Amino acid sequence: MSTQDQYTAEDRKWMRKALDLAAQGAGYVSPNPMVGCVIVSDDGRLIGKGYHEHYGQAHAEINALNSVTDKTNLVDATAYVTLEPCSHHGKTPPCAAELGKLPLKRVVVAMEDPNPEVNGDGIRHLKDKGIQVDVGLLEEQARDLNEFFLHYMTFMRPFVTLKMAQTADGYIAAPDGDSEWISSDESRVMVHQWRSVYDAVLIGHNTAQLDNPRLTVRHVEGRQPYRVVIDGDYELPRNLNLFTDQYEEKTIVITHRDDKISGEDDPMLNILQPNYFRGKTIVVPKRSGHSDLNKALHKLGDMGITSVLVEAGQDLASAMLAQDLVDKLELFISPKLLGGGTRSIMGLGINHMSEIRKLRSVSWQQIGDDMLMSAYL
Repeated sequence: MSTQDQYTAEDRKWMRKALDLAAQGAGYVSPNPMVGCVIVSDDGRLIGKGYHEHYGQAHAEINALNSVTDKTNLVDATAYVTLEPCSHHGKTPPCAAELGKLPLKRVVVAMEDPNPEVNGDGIRHLKDKGIQVDVGLLEEQARDLNEFFLHYMTFMRPFVTLKMAQTADGYIAAPDGDSEWISSDESRVMVHQWRSVYDAVLIGHNTAQLDNPRLTVRHVEGRQPYRVVIDGDYELPRNLNLFTDQYEEKTIVITHRDDKISGEDDPMLNILQPNYFRGKTIVVPKRSGHSDLNKALHKLGDMGITSVLVEAGQDLASAMLAQDLVDKLELFISPKLLGGGTRSIMGLGINHMSEIRKLRSVSWQQIGDDMLMSAYL
């Protein structure tokens, strides 16, 4: 591993450029990581750049190489890559092998790839080809960029962010159940931006029944996420937006009632059923009277879903927090007072201050009239 003081200001400039490129793949490359690459000639000129644009398509290194108009400029050039070049055959050929064929002098890598199929092999291949490889430049920024992917590789379940919007006195809905709108217009636009980069949005039965949300990306441009609803008893009416709109096939129902979905894998029978929809139903065990949330997350991970944005009410949010299933909290606090209604979080099983849950890496920013607290658990 290289030391940070060995890198020049130019090195840092080009790696920042590569990281900016990588971020453009947000929402489109999962379950792959976001990767950016820039290629700089021996005399310091940018001669190639690219990023991983869509899952299953060319990786960042290949796109960068394809953008080089004069291949003679590759002699003694330096490639800056935000993640170790892959060394295995997947949807595309291994990038390390392609780079190893070139007359490069140096490859600078922000961080090693934790994927067991790579995990240092790409770096070793380049070194075996006589290319200088330096690893660790802006590693922290590279890890932050791909926190979903890194979490997924480590735990094989999605990274879970809980989003909530509450009044200054801690309520998410009025006594009559109305919650529109606690947060500002600007905050709601930000949530739509998040939806476009998370693989899935998850809600509970009550939110689906009472609010009939669409959970789509509307106020910004971006990919539509999966919509996941916890429907333990499998009783939600099929006239809800989640089951009837143009994104019906992206709806996933989590239930523990396997007796209610027997035969649902037969489309010829199902299409005649009034409750039929073209999404997916996942059965998990029952735990304490409810669908097992931990098992549900792992089954979503089995589908290649690496990140989940939870837009839940009090019950589901509190249950996920109590079971340590939340990795990050995004809490909008609106300068409004209700004085009664539904609290944001209840029932964490804490009775003493010594048991209090402490948040990490807390940051604050103003969004419209709201304050947004971002923190890790």
